[in-house]
Amino acid sequence: MSFRLIDELQTKAIPVSQSCRVLGVSRSGFYEAKRRAAAPAVCKTSVHVRAAFVASHQSYGSRRMVAELSNRGITAGRFKVRRLMRQAGLKPVWKRKFIHTTDSKHDLPIAANVLARQFNPAAPNKAYVSDITYGTPSQRSPPALG
Repeated sequence: MSFRLIDELQTKAIPVSQSCRVLGVSRSGFYEAKRRAAAPAVCKTSVHVRAAFVASHQSYGSRRMVAELSNRGITAGRFKVRRLMRQAGLKPVWKRKFIHTTDSKHDLPIAANVLARQFNPAAPNKAYVSDITYGTPSQRSPPALG
């Protein structure tokens, strides 16, 4: 109540310090209450950040978001974008890195298990085995030269 009175007295050319002294209120408390009472304005950048985040299917972090905003003609730093994303609760969804390479649910014929876990054959050259290794090219060993 007293903060509103001080604000009205200020419009009538009475200094804030004098009004605060008479009413027994600190000046810093008056200015803080005045700052809190002001409605927070919606930042235009935060609206663009949210729109770009939704357009990216919730996959962009702050670095890619800055690049996307600059493509749209909006200049914003990475830390500001990061702060706006944190305030809006925007967290990118990570895609799984594991890739399934085997499809067991198919209608193709399956080879019979001739070896049947008998790893000690009766004679040499009766059973041959092999293995297929799945992985990215960077995980495979280079071919032997020579």
